Amino acid sequence: MSLGPYEEAFGWARGLLVAIAFGLFLTFSGAFGTSEAPLGARLAYWMTLMVLGSIVGPMIARLFFGGGRSRTGRIWLDALLAALVMSLPFTAVVWLASSLAFNMHAPFLQAAPVLFGPVFMIASAITAVNVLIETRKGAETHAGAAPPKFLDRLPLKLRGAEIWAVEAEDHYLRLHTSKGQDLILMRLADAVTELEGIEGARVHRSWWVARDAITDARRGDGRATLTLKDGAEVPVSRTYAGLLRERGWI
Repeated sequence: MSLGPYEEAFGWARGLLVAIAFGLFLTFSGAFGTSEAPLGARLAYWMTLMVLGSIVGPMIARLFFGGGRSRTGRIWLDALLAALVMSLPFTAVVWLASSLAFNMHAPFLQAAPVLFGPVFMIASAITAVNVLIETRKGAETHAGAAPPKFLDRLPLKLRGAEIWAVEAEDHYLRLHTSKGQDLILMRLADAVTELEGIEGARVHRSWWVARDAITDARRGDGRATLTLKDGAEVPVSRTYAGLLRERGWI
């Protein structure tokens, strides 16, 4: 499921608080050679950088964690790559801020190798804290939620499998799972209701797809197609395409 506006606002506010906490620590510790500057100058310098980072960071994070989906399959590798991608342009921002705040006159190409290390360290630390908070919140939510009712309908040979997709075939549903496929007698609309609790969505009048089951999304001729872990290709109808774009699925 995608985040609602209140959850997104809460996530941004949490990221801002983490950035401010880091900014205060860096200010009062005089980190990275800023200890000789007046306290007011240090506070303005670090807070400006941290607030800018809390704005830019979520934009970059969506590239790696959009829709709750890992880009590499390893969350900490995603976090490291996100910090690296953020650090590259932000090194220029730090150079400009340092030039204005502390009268640093070194050209950017000369200063960049020196500044990149600290920028990457701070970006990695902030990203790690946010990932830890989000992971713990997700684990608590998962632990406290009742399993979807639909799992009780799985045939015996599919019990314990991950549900990748549900496809309507006449009066039956074809279940695409990590343990193979099978048919059950049920309406797709009723199945979608009972699948509540698994991150997924209706993508076509005949298909419901789990977010984690998608390995590829292609667009062509005005239509989108999703490829699942079992190789199945799922059409995305115009009815659902707008919602899926908002969620970052296509």
